[in-house]
Amino acid sequence: MKAIVTGHSRGLGAAIAAELLQRGVAVLGLARRPNAGLQARFPQLLTQHAIDLADTAALLAWLETRAPAAFLRGEDIAFLVNNAATVHPMGAPDQLAAATLAQALALNVSAPLLLAGAVAAADAAQRRILHISSGAGRDAFAGWSAYCSAKAALDHHARAAALDRRQGLRICSLAPGVFDTDMQAEIRATEDRLFPLRERFLELLRDGRLVGVAAGASRVVDFLMADGFGSAPTAALS
Repeated sequence: MKAIVTGHSRGLGAAIAAELLQRGVAVLGLARRPNAGLQARFPQLLTQHAIDLADTAALLAWLETRAPAAFLRGEDIAFLVNNAATVHPMGAPDQLAAATLAQALALNVSAPLLLAGAVAAADAAQRRILHISSGAGRDAFAGWSAYCSAKAALDHHARAAALDRRQGLRICSLAPGVFDTDMQAEIRATEDRLFPLRERFLELLRDGRLVGVAAGASRVVDFLMADGFGSAPTAALS
């Protein structure tokens, strides 16, 4: 088994990559910066490629090398975990800078779909694609028109791709729950005028309702590797 994990350099992505590596799954990590800690712990199992997934031209050039196909070729199960994302820009539509919005959509939507296409075409007996989605993809929140739209796009991509019924392909867009990550800290630090629901996220921290990132990653990987993965195109972990 081999897996491609985006955003493996920190946060949930790093924890998911670590969990897969601990289970003996070779990982190709894609992020702007390498993860030196993981490389030191798993020198034989971890391959890293430095890339800005918000740079669509760079991603297309890399995909043209067929590197994902080469990494996954001949595997019994090939995984893709589309984890890399940004919660920015936040604010009402008239408050969003066009360039920042375009970059966010490239990272949050274009990159996952392009990588999904590459992995779906890989020469592996079974391909499992996991989009890391959010409750924001299923419920709308003021100040999050960009983020909600991006996560909803991943949800609907999984629903449509599942209808294509390609042999050996399983796909799911998962809302994994709220974890104690850097993204949570970024949300809490946002001005109320840009994200009116900031207080709700402060309460999650105060009330101890944030799941530790390592425990959360373990739950995500359990879900990814379960026999029933892909039986529904969208799911949520309570």
